[in-house]
Amino acid sequence: MISHKLHTAETFSFEAGGSLPGITIEYRTSEREYRKGDKVIWICHALTANSDPEDWWSDLTGPGKFFDTEKYFVVCVNMLTSPYGSSGPASINPETGRPYFLDFPKATVRDIVKTEILVREHLGIEKVDLLIGGSIGGFQALEWTLMEPDVIQRAVYVATSARVTPWVTAGLECQRMAIRADQSFEECKDLKGGEAGLRCARGQALISYRSFEGYCLTQPETDDDVIFADRAASYERYQGLKITKRNFDAYSYYYLTYAVDSHNVGRNRGGVAAALSQIKAKTKVIAIDSDCLFPIVDQKTFAEMIPGCEYHVMTSAFGHDGFLLEYPQLREILAPVLESL
Repeated sequence: MISHKLHTAETFSFEAGGSLPGITIEYRTSEREYRKGDKVIWICHALTANSDPEDWWSDLTGPGKFFDTEKYFVVCVNMLTSPYGSSGPASINPETGRPYFLDFPKATVRDIVKTEILVREHLGIEKVDLLIGGSIGGFQALEWTLMEPDVIQRAVYVATSARVTPWVTAGLECQRMAIRADQSFEECKDLKGGEAGLRCARGQALISYRSFEGYCLTQPETDDDVIFADRAASYERYQGLKITKRNFDAYSYYYLTYAVDSHNVGRNRGGVAAALSQIKAKTKVIAIDSDCLFPIVDQKTFAEMIPGCEYHVMTSAFGHDGFLLEYPQLREILAPVLESL
């Protein structure tokens, strides 16, 4: 997929307050220009991913693959406040010549979807044939089906929810506490600020992304006589180091956690049930049986609030991250959707 940048000159106002004189939006598309009549597949990425699904959904996306970037016009936009190209706290503040750090306005899921709509309009796309997202990508997909009900024709929400739960918010606040405990974060000297805290936060997050069974399968001690178990601990340290090595900064991560906490499709729409009852798109909800972040009971409940929604459950030993791993099951569930395009 080809990388693009959209620079807007119009004032961008944030739902929670604050504005910017313009923003930059990083996005990727199939390696050709959009042609009217193309079948459009729009992919919304998860928390620390990017606008390149050929990277993080590589078994599904690319030339000749399930989401065939030659057969369909495939689009993915980097989320607002992510460090991978779109405007956020790591962007340079033109008034200071330094990153915004903590002076950047807090963004909501609705703000993120607004940027995707700007890209859609820029590309001249009048309808999205399939909108799909997992986790916070599912948050975006849900919001978008409500914000532009006549644009989105079909939507698939994977391992997600209609409103952030206290369980998710509690985990995110623990991660923010870890970041704030790193004194360098508040100093805002450079984008290395809060790096040690971010590593800790990432390790905490990973526990909620996986499952008891998954850890027991992949991180057991190999020595039955070891005194202090360390293999899983080593894995946590590795994952913390890994996120900083791929240039994810603590400020962007911190802001993205607040975007997650903003999620509530019922806000100013009369509540979740009233909002979901207005969805016009043909939809599917896909849950994962071992997902402790978004338990299947929560996903089944909101699926039942959407008119005509199909509800599916995938089996996985790997918890929430199953949406990034269980490709055969995803293909089986999604195949009828692609056949209907």
